Amino acid sequence: MTVTTSANYNGGRLEDELNQLGWTLGHSPQSLHRSSVGGWVATMATGQFSSLYGGIEDLIVGYTVILASGEEVELSASPRAAMGPDLRQVFIGSEGTLAVIVSVTLKIFPVPEAELLETIAFPSVGNGLDFLREQTRLGLRPFLVRLYDEDEARHAMVDSTFSKPVMFLGTRGTARTTRAEFDDLTELAASFGGTALGSEAAQHWMARRFDFSTVENLLSETGGFAETIEVAHTWSHIKQLHGALRKSLEPLADEVLAHFSHVYSQGTSMYVILLGRTEDDDRAIERLEEIWATAMSVCLELGAELSHHHGGGMARSPYSRQSLGAAHRILHSIKSALDPAGILNPGKLGL
Repeated sequence: MTVTTSANYNGGRLEDELNQLGWTLGHSPQSLHRSSVGGWVATMATGQFSSLYGGIEDLIVGYTVILASGEEVELSASPRAAMGPDLRQVFIGSEGTLAVIVSVTLKIFPVPEAELLETIAFPSVGNGLDFLREQTRLGLRPFLVRLYDEDEARHAMVDSTFSKPVMFLGTRGTARTTRAEFDDLTELAASFGGTALGSEAAQHWMARRFDFSTVENLLSETGGFAETIEVAHTWSHIKQLHGALRKSLEPLADEVLAHFSHVYSQGTSMYVILLGRTEDDDRAIERLEEIWATAMSVCLELGAELSHHHGGGMARSPYSRQSLGAAHRILHSIKSALDPAGILNPGKLGL
């Protein structure tokens, strides 16, 4: 139940080929058809169905890298190994700073027998978050769980008059377990004030989930700007983070949208989308820099994770040391040992 591929293999092509054989990766980022398997590993990516399948760190069986010295190293554990630290973790999320990933072996899963979807409106974002926390505490594992705040709900529902937070929810697996988990989840949602609206909107989202045209069309305009910033926090602090980020970012964009789409026992991710227009492209770049500085400042102040699944990249690199704290010394030491000349992807992760 694994597949091995070159690191540059297109993710969408791989998923399509597996589907024809009755299998799925379970990994479905919005960039599925535009990203590579090695890129998922390098950025510690996760997919839209991570609540069931996990992130890329959960899906990797092994992979091969080329070190700065030119040496080839294979890292694997099948199905598990306890010979010292799990060295596979060293390069996951390293963004090319420690080695070049050349091949990857991933878990695969049977295409599910059944799938059920529902759209649920909540009285408030708080009610929706309380539901997410409780369903996780109970050990329920929906493959799809996405909570949109009031502003992004209008986009998610493709209805400019929609005025409540909304959730797309889905279960999959064998027919009986899919139905049982679906019933448990919808009953639980009702206990938190959720109102079932039927499956149509969730089905519509499933059909268009790889569409990124709203952002792309705005970026193609002179002076148009758009950005996505995904962070994460604990259940105790995620509501405060949502309010603080919205308050600080709303003066900087025409629209500030937010949703929560990856759920854990300790907390959840928060995905912010910013859309706006300025007089020219130079001003748009200045505005984006201001947005990043503001968002990172708020997250650092509230103790949030600065990235959930898009990696650090250039935008977050200046904040890496603050985010990692004393642990950045370990990253620096590993970098010095594996790449003493600093030739691998310089400028990332505060290195």
